[in-house]
Amino acid sequence: MAIKDDKMIKKNLMKLVAVMTMTTMFVLSGCTAPTEPLENPVLPPAAEEVVTEETTETPATEETEETTEVASADEAKESEDEKAEEQTEEVTEDSEKAEETATETTSEDTKGAEDMEDKTGNTPAWKIVNEMKVGWNLGNTLDAHVDGIKITDDPKKQETCWGNPETTQELIDAIMDLGFNTIRIPITWRYKLDENNNIDPAWMDRVNEIVDYAYNKGAYVIINVHHEDWNYPYYDNQDAAIEKLTAIWSQVSDRFADYDEHLVFELQNEPRKVGTDVEWTGGDEEGRAVVNAVNMAAYEAIRAKGGNNATRLITFPGYAAASYTDVLKAIQVPEDDDCVAVSVHAYSPYEFALNTQGRSTWDNDTSDIVRIMRDINRLFIQKNIPVIIGEFGALNKDNEAERAEWVKYYLGKAKEIGVPCVWWDNGCFDTDGENFGIIDRRTLELPYPELIKAIQETVE
Repeated sequence: MAIKDDKMIKKNLMKLVAVMTMTTMFVLSGCTAPTEPLENPVLPPAAEEVVTEETTETPATEETEETTEVASADEAKESEDEKAEEQTEEVTEDSEKAEETATETTSEDTKGAEDMEDKTGNTPAWKIVNEMKVGWNLGNTLDAHVDGIKITDDPKKQETCWGNPETTQELIDAIMDLGFNTIRIPITWRYKLDENNNIDPAWMDRVNEIVDYAYNKGAYVIINVHHEDWNYPYYDNQDAAIEKLTAIWSQVSDRFADYDEHLVFELQNEPRKVGTDVEWTGGDEEGRAVVNAVNMAAYEAIRAKGGNNATRLITFPGYAAASYTDVLKAIQVPEDDDCVAVSVHAYSPYEFALNTQGRSTWDNDTSDIVRIMRDINRLFIQKNIPVIIGEFGALNKDNEAERAEWVKYYLGKAKEIGVPCVWWDNGCFDTDGENFGIIDRRTLELPYPELIKAIQETVE
């Protein structure tokens, strides 16, 4: 930072006086530079975080269904003596150095990703993930749910209960024609289980039918366990959650045993302590530990099945599938299996991408996207563990041009480290809530061609 000569002289004189007259209580070696608060979502999770040389996070309160997380930055202490001006200048210089260090760290992480290029792809998991260009979620469909749905009801009653039409081959064809070669199919199973956790055959048939719409066209298909109310991560619920989750995945594994690597199993969606202060703030030690334990039990149940399940790609979410550094650090995957990956959700920056009351302009707010990709890179990619961002997106606020510019940056940063991203499409366009739709499922029209073009050009 350039400083005028007279200001520098004044500053040096003040330093000299300080050395001669002040006691050691005014030594500045203990001062720390203030950090800048930055916005950070998850996915549907979100939050604001402090990003310095070592990223820190501060939990906050829930604001939206998907996620609202808020963190605060440390405030610089002011001196009450005649050296206030000098301290302020020193802190400013230190802050600039911290920013430079963060930039250098990002560059080093990017270089690390480049160094991994010749290493990734040498495992079955990487061979699959590297072929996933960009994905699309069939959201608010098989995952939809309302009280009163019975196991004996026609499967399409649940499929359409949130207002979306029945899924068709034509819809999946249209999505794939746009260049989306990965289709994620979220599934809520709770209404279709009997008292012994047996899945309703008619429901399994409908799931299979929709999987085939994409699988038979050569797409990668991800299926999961989505909006459930029995897998809350508490120690006293762990055994019950394991029993139900392993029952589901055992039956699903049997049904799809002969499907090849194009079918991927995502163990859970966003397992979290629903209705608590830690639901969307990264959880707690108990929550993260139980998620790991339940994941591992389901993984073992799948691997124990026959056919292609022994080598199928299985993805592991962390607590709430959140992108917080602490959550990512806590994720556990088998060390001796080369066909596993990590699942993360990240709607970032939150105020632009997920908050319905937030701003409509992106403002080149890249800080949290950079932080997320840096964490993913150093915690997983550089350890040869692939990552799939299973949900991302920016809701419509009549700001297509802004969303197009944002998605170019987001997908570009993910592409640098080999992470495919799957757009969350809930079929909504003009509701009072989260409007993430990018294709009209009834007419197959594209309301946002500029956004679609930006996605296509970035992943090519």
